[in-house]
Amino acid sequence: MIKFFYILLFGLSISASANINKEQLNKLNVGALLVKDMTSNQMLYAKEAHKELKPASLTKVMTALIAIEQGDLNRPVTITNEIVQVEPTIAGYKPGDVIRLRDLVIAAMVKSDNDAAKAIAVGVGGSEKRFVEMMNAKAKALGMKSTRFTNPCGFDNKDHYSTPSDLLKMTEYAIKNKYFNEISKKNQHSYSSLNNNKRFFAYTHNRLLSRYEYAVGVKTGYTSKAGACLIARAKKNGRDCLIVMMDSKEDRWKTAKQIFEQVFVPKSAKNG
Repeated sequence: MIKFFYILLFGLSISASANINKEQLNKLNVGALLVKDMTSNQMLYAKEAHKELKPASLTKVMTALIAIEQGDLNRPVTITNEIVQVEPTIAGYKPGDVIRLRDLVIAAMVKSDNDAAKAIAVGVGGSEKRFVEMMNAKAKALGMKSTRFTNPCGFDNKDHYSTPSDLLKMTEYAIKNKYFNEISKKNQHSYSSLNNNKRFFAYTHNRLLSRYEYAVGVKTGYTSKAGACLIARAKKNGRDCLIVMMDSKEDRWKTAKQIFEQVFVPKSAKNG
């Protein structure tokens, strides 16, 4: 009888906090989708949680995280010929420019600049190869068992993959860092090179930040093979929610906003 009571209580707690329309989400044309209520630590919805997919620039969450944790964000990084051999999204650095690591991290997160991400790899790891080893070591430490990184930018590669579940683990860890959170919710950033005072500007690709007042980050991603990807976080009325969306054919911003609003609707309103 006692066992039955606890099972019943557990079932009620799930139904009371599962505030989303799963039938509606099942119809979305997305490769994978996770919705987690961070306040209750409960997964509200999961589609293809463990499917290995191309993460595109969601990769840069790991790139930024490693740079932040190494402890010296004021470190100057000299741009080399190797660093500028990337496309399509770039800050436009030239060989010889000296950029503060802090600005590279913000540029990689806010505008998703690939030359900034590669500069982080060289500046922090000494080489891109060594930095990728650091990325994979961190992924392993976080329990990301179905993830492998081959580059700091998120370029498509058959050996560069992750899963929604792993990306959620990565993000849950990253948002424990106050500075990471400050960066991930920025709409724009301007900065200068340290040696020749060139000006650079980074404007966010995350339209959710301007379209949904409760959004607080985290990262966008897109390649033709990965499709549209998004890790989004919002806070409202004391509740905290994370979404991981991969290979989406839907409007990412509209879809994320609708999901957040379903999660954040007060239970009293749902009950009439």
